Amino acid sequence: MTEPKMKKVKGDGLQINLAEWDGQGKHILCIHGITANCRSWDMVVRPLVSDFHVMAMDLRGRGMSDKPDTGYSLEYHVRDIVSLMDDLGIDRITPMGHSLGAFISLAFAAEHPDRVDKLVLVDGAGDLSPEQLDNVFEGIKPAFDRLTEVFESKEAYLEKMKAAPFLHPWNDVVDTYYYHEIEETADGAKTNISLDHIAEEAANVREVKCRTYYPRLKCETLILKATEGLISNDDLLLPEDVVNIMMKEIPSAIRHDVVGTNHYGIIFQPDEKRDHAIQAFLAD
Repeated sequence: MTEPKMKKVKGDGLQINLAEWDGQGKHILCIHGITANCRSWDMVVRPLVSDFHVMAMDLRGRGMSDKPDTGYSLEYHVRDIVSLMDDLGIDRITPMGHSLGAFISLAFAAEHPDRVDKLVLVDGAGDLSPEQLDNVFEGIKPAFDRLTEVFESKEAYLEKMKAAPFLHPWNDVVDTYYYHEIEETADGAKTNISLDHIAEEAANVREVKCRTYYPRLKCETLILKATEGLISNDDLLLPEDVVNIMMKEIPSAIRHDVVGTNHYGIIFQPDEKRDHAIQAFLAD
């Protein structure tokens, strides 16, 4: 697969970095998780780039996008998507979101149904109880911890990330993903994401009521669920009771369980059954 081209497009009052592959066809916009970036999608989009126009955005505050002091909530991200679509002259997209990106994709599809073809929710956009949310945030704590760490080099940064068991087996996609977020400063190598921005985002995510969006969806929806937790089976992003509600309340929803994967592996690791499920869903 060819490397994506990076380009800057207009968000809502700021510049958004967009990774874009050369494929033709309908537009897919990939939206990443809370501390992630656009290169988290490299594995998932490999089978898609020949048949679709695939794009992946760095959310505001991440990657190479602008990083305002505040404005980290679904409302702002949805406005950024509308702006970038207008800037590119795109009428309709299929949003494909992972984790926080699934929440954003859900909100966008509900609020702008005329601009959506289909919707793909990857291990996210379920209404979790406060206790379930606490478990999830405990499970992703290592991802938050890296935001304040400084390393002597990019190589040292990568070695620390490789110590996380839930990212294994390590591969070239995970390598590229982390390199996209590393910046070198006078003090050393660190992520280009601010913990303050992510803390604001996390607080706002806790207030989201996904079920208010479900009945407003007008498109077909694919729900991809990771069957394994991050640290334990108590920190699933889509526990069975939550997915059952989604299947009951989202019109035209289908689900595919990506067996044996955790919240990161569902996008970072190769999986032919996942790829076939996405391709079959997107086919006209």
